[in-house]
Amino acid sequence: MSTASTGSATALRQVADLPCPRGLPLIGNLLQLEPTRLHQILERWAEELGTPYRFQVGSIPITIWTDTELIQSIMRERPHRYRRYSPIESVFDEMGANGLFSSEGVQWESHRRLVMQALSIPNIKAFYPTLAEITQRLRTRWLRAAERGETVEMTDDLKRYTVDVTSALAFGEDPRTLDQDHGVIQEHLERILPAVMGRINALFPYWRVFKLPADRKLDHSLAEVRRYIDSMMARARTRMRDEPSELPRNLLEAMLVQQQHDGEPISDAQIRANVLTLLLAGEDTTADSIAWTLPYLAADAALQTHLGEEAHRVLGDAPVCPDYATLKDLDIFEAIAIEATRLRPVAAVHSFEPLEDVVVDNVALPKGTRMFFVARPAMIDEKNFADPQRYDPWRWMRKGEHDAPREGAHGAHDVRAYLQFGAGPRVCPGRHLATVEMRLALSMLMNEFEIELAIDPEQIKEVSAFTMVPDTMPVKLRKRVR
Repeated sequence: MSTASTGSATALRQVADLPCPRGLPLIGNLLQLEPTRLHQILERWAEELGTPYRFQVGSIPITIWTDTELIQSIMRERPHRYRRYSPIESVFDEMGANGLFSSEGVQWESHRRLVMQALSIPNIKAFYPTLAEITQRLRTRWLRAAERGETVEMTDDLKRYTVDVTSALAFGEDPRTLDQDHGVIQEHLERILPAVMGRINALFPYWRVFKLPADRKLDHSLAEVRRYIDSMMARARTRMRDEPSELPRNLLEAMLVQQQHDGEPISDAQIRANVLTLLLAGEDTTADSIAWTLPYLAADAALQTHLGEEAHRVLGDAPVCPDYATLKDLDIFEAIAIEATRLRPVAAVHSFEPLEDVVVDNVALPKGTRMFFVARPAMIDEKNFADPQRYDPWRWMRKGEHDAPREGAHGAHDVRAYLQFGAGPRVCPGRHLATVEMRLALSMLMNEFEIELAIDPEQIKEVSAFTMVPDTMPVKLRKRVR
């Protein structure tokens, strides 16, 4: 079993001893690293070289790991012994987006409590009527597309859905982007994470010296997003003044209240960064997790029929799940998305640095060594999941599973190898909201429609854009006939 420990005296290997793909003098493997395919390149090298291995960006070595026990151990030791890959924080900070996801140390600890409270189960339960109403709005949009015979670009619609949900829950404002076709905030948000991906992997920060057209577009989008958030903050302050409440009504109000208290000050810039962090998380990761489910459903008519019957059994005549309590009967609709992201991981690469000299798997890693954990190899390893290449959502439905490896009649099922929400102290605070959205959107979809992809599924490309996203997901919707 791989372990991580402090010190380096007992290490058997140095970073330079690890296998490395053949590169070029001075620049190393830089020209082999196509940013939009980074996760696939790292996976291929892992197959060829085994892990751990390293690749070189100039003189900088980056180590690659795939061991489940090891990543679990390192995630548990954050934020005190390990931190996220430092270029992530610097790039987000430069964009004015260094919020809960990318911040470290005291700044992270001060905001974690507020975000966890905002995204807690009691808060989501109280918010459920609004959540159901937004899901109904998505249903109306899809019914209109089905009646017109239109092809729906599902990633776009799902991003509108998740941003409407996140904004209404965390900021007390519903932007109703599902009711609009153009001029919505997503048009600017969607430029940010791909730009982050490009900049954290750049050999040097060229954009500080000269701007390419893409950088100028990014600057425009960042300015528009800042204006959007500032106007939202101004409206929240007005509501707090004109309609005072004993307790904050949402996360934005909680941060504004904290700003007024004595002690460690919280600036408008910090509030803006956390708002942007949640908008990006709501706009991207959950929407893409649901979107990756669709090719598996489209390929299996019998599964669609079963899911349609199951949704109708639970929902009855209701257009969407009628209340929070009924969500517990929709486990299969979470399972179909979890299984899809086991095979198509949205969080395809996790990146860390040790804050001190450590020994990891008998390799001496000096403080600051860059560590990339590639997620998919462990999730398609038969040691962790039986028949791992098979799409089988029922593997997540078997009773008696807890956060431990299991071997039984159906074979291996080690849920610790599934790390789409992270682990340890910095596990994703929006995990519960994400799984509620999965259950709601997918049960509504299967209850109401039959789906088919409008292109050959082999044409859908995996794109590294900070998260791993489909480059397209065009779907034809047909009203289900019972």
